[in-house]
Amino acid sequence: MDREKYLRICEQLGQEPDPSKMPLDMSDFPEDVQVAFFMHDLLSDHWDGMSGHYLGKNWNQCEHLFNLYDIEHKDRTTMLYFMKMYERELVESRAREQEKKRKAEERKNQTAGKTYTHNVRG
Repeated sequence: MDREKYLRICEQLGQEPDPSKMPLDMSDFPEDVQVAFFMHDLLSDHWDGMSGHYLGKNWNQCEHLFNLYDIEHKDRTTMLYFMKMYERELVESRAREQEKKRKAEERKNQTAGKTYTHNVRG
């Protein structure tokens, strides 16, 4: 949910928006963090072919992107730190989503195909 959607929901419900519950917007972050998000999004994703699990980003392109966007050498360490933090959050979030889907599928499979017979005498 983004900030605009949150504000519309609060308006429809007649509630005062709570800043502590309001979703963060890209502009809420310092410029270095915004650039780190941008750079992170440019990296290609790495997925496990067999299980379909998200494994994170392919970091081989990182130095090329730093050079391409003229990121100074002294800023690269900080930028890389924010990029790795963001990646960790994404990997954990996607793992939780996969686990929810797996459990839902497991529950569905446990109840599927069960037939109940009753003794009916005529």
